[in-house]
Amino acid sequence: MEGLPQSVLFCCDHNSVRSPMAEGIMKKFYGTETYVQSVGVKNDMEIDGFAVAVCSELGVELSRHRSRSFDEMEEWGDDLSSFDLVVALSPASQRRALDLTRVFHLEVDYWPILDPTGLAEQREAKLARYRESRDQIIARLIDRWGPPKEA
Repeated sequence: MEGLPQSVLFCCDHNSVRSPMAEGIMKKFYGTETYVQSVGVKNDMEIDGFAVAVCSELGVELSRHRSRSFDEMEEWGDDLSSFDLVVALSPASQRRALDLTRVFHLEVDYWPILDPTGLAEQREAKLARYRESRDQIIARLIDRWGPPKEA
């Protein structure tokens, strides 16, 4: 188990499901000790309603999340080199993060988190898939940084 980094950037394909869930859950678990943000390879989707629903079950608010891409992050003044750790949650985001961090001494970690979108038809089956992704993220967070801090 490691100490918390000063800053973490979670990334996935669209910044609408996995990376916002990871960002919100990490903030809930570890408070303000770490600066946490999330981005996508592309920003072509809004926050996913199922991601909002399964995170609200834990008291994590995602409905106000605004999706953004790596390019937009830099346009908005968040420099990739200012993060201590980049956690990629999809193969495409891992490739993009490694490409963008070649010139920085920056750790890029890959957590293969299930993409729950488009896998099930019925609402309950969809929610189950999203909970599975959420729970994979929680397990990775706890494995890396320990149990949640008391709020």
